[in-house]
Amino acid sequence: MLPSVAQQPLIFLDVDGVLIPFRGRPARRDRPSTGVEANAEAPDGWGNPLLDRLDPDDGRRLLALGCRLVWATTWMAEANEILSPRLGLPALPVVEWPDSDEEPEHGLHWKTVFLIRWAAGRPFVWLDDEITDADRRWVAAHHPRPALLHRVDPYAGLTDAAFSAVHQWLGLRNDGA
Repeated sequence: MLPSVAQQPLIFLDVDGVLIPFRGRPARRDRPSTGVEANAEAPDGWGNPLLDRLDPDDGRRLLALGCRLVWATTWMAEANEILSPRLGLPALPVVEWPDSDEEPEHGLHWKTVFLIRWAAGRPFVWLDDEITDADRRWVAAHHPRPALLHRVDPYAGLTDAAFSAVHQWLGLRNDGA
């Protein structure tokens, strides 16, 4: 029996360095490169040539995890307009970042506290390229449910290893939480 939407773990998704790696992905036979140079205009008019680094297979693999996907990126609503269609994702909820100049606690990523509030006690995975041990310790001390904070290598983006880590965590969480 599948958990209800309210019980599904959340997956908070960053974009730059996670879905759009800083280094181009190798071309695959089923996903040919468009040949857009890093300093060229994007062919679709969105003005971001790095969009060619998105892998549509990431969208399928994320959906297959059976979690509630949430944009946790400075792209905010533009993630639904620009990225979701390219990844084969529906419109996703978006974490709305507050307009604040407040400095986070020493060593914490500026997103950490807001993601805990957004999760509202639900289990979650956070995929980001800027997660540190300070964030992991803070979440462990302040969040009542299981959480996986998985740092993605920003030059590689999402990899098989990242998906394996999430699958393993979901299996452990479903068996023991």
